[in-house]
Amino acid sequence: MSNRGAQAERLAAEFLQRHGLKLLHQNYRCRHGEIDLILRDGDMLVFAEVRLRSRNNFGGAAASINAAKQGRLIHTAQHYLSTLAHIPPCRFDAVLLDTLDNTGVEWVRNAFTL
Repeated sequence: MSNRGAQAERLAAEFLQRHGLKLLHQNYRCRHGEIDLILRDGDMLVFAEVRLRSRNNFGGAAASINAAKQGRLIHTAQHYLSTLAHIPPCRFDAVLLDTLDNTGVEWVRNAFTL
């Protein structure tokens, strides 16, 4: 992972924790892919994708979470859930950053569904 990517994930984790979420895992990997952040929001398990885009030439940060990326995230989340004794309610969020500071953070809850 690039230094900018690691910084973006750190900023996103700090942002979400300031909003009351509890960080459980960072960079969860399996053969299907990687989930940037796994957090708890009350009883809800949150799988968060962090995207940093410094230019909007190709639609910005949100546009980069296309159907193929969503599929990989879903499969990776299913793998993670298979390790748990009890499957809690879940959602997929996106944390979109235009810059590496707290001024340009957009938090999209329920960015997509299974």
